[in-house]
Amino acid sequence: MEENMEEGQTQKGCSECCLKCLSGIPYASLIATILLYAGVALFCGCGHEALSGTVTILQTYFDVVRSPVDALDIFTIIDILKYVIYGVAAAFFVYGILLMVEGFFTTGAIRDLYGDFKITTCGRCVSAWFIMLTYIFLLAWLGITAFTSLPVFVYFNIWNTCQNMTFLENPTMCFDLRQFGIVSINEDKKICPKDANLIKMCESNELDLTFHLFVCALAGAGAAVIAMVHYLMVLSANWAYVKDACRMQKYEDIKSKEEQELHDIHSTRSKERLNAYT
Repeated sequence: MEENMEEGQTQKGCSECCLKCLSGIPYASLIATILLYAGVALFCGCGHEALSGTVTILQTYFDVVRSPVDALDIFTIIDILKYVIYGVAAAFFVYGILLMVEGFFTTGAIRDLYGDFKITTCGRCVSAWFIMLTYIFLLAWLGITAFTSLPVFVYFNIWNTCQNMTFLENPTMCFDLRQFGIVSINEDKKICPKDANLIKMCESNELDLTFHLFVCALAGAGAAVIAMVHYLMVLSANWAYVKDACRMQKYEDIKSKEEQELHDIHSTRSKERLNAYT
């Protein structure tokens, strides 16, 4: 009987410990972090491969060559964008960890308000700083989403033309890279519906793959925008909770101090009355 009771108490203690650990997880911040990582991974991975596919398409079917001098051509811009993608992936990986840590500390601060953990002014300032920084990143991701929609629009037009190429009999309906700013005005880089390069490009898998990779990158940027909005809601709620909790803590400290003073006064008076009686 004693062994069964000890086993039951052990299981109950483990269950309570697990429930306590699970209750300390900031689920809202966890969901936002997962969404952010998924969006950033989708944007960076698909965007990187889509840029590589764009280089292949330009060199193979449009006969665009890299400038021999150190000029700012389309290939240099693509290389810069790839390095930007590397930086975005690393920066938001670290930023997601920081926001998760802030969520854990804020959750612990609210739950352990009357315990050993004390809410400080520095903690509230950190929460406010994260709100401002997340808002700036939200605007940045909105710009990234708008910028990513441009190649999606261009590839959609090319893909749509390839799908309906049998109905295009007008030889003047050509794709001119000068219209998109990819090459300079002096260069004549265009392909028309009856050109062999356009037929090869439409029959290859590179166009479809690159187009769908850009679509996935656009979806990843949209997911990152949603994650930033989610983070803003979570951080704003946590900041409000911490602010109210801090006020409540100050009120309780003042109340306990006044009660202690009243107790000291009553004790002093009781001692004085006792001394006067004796």
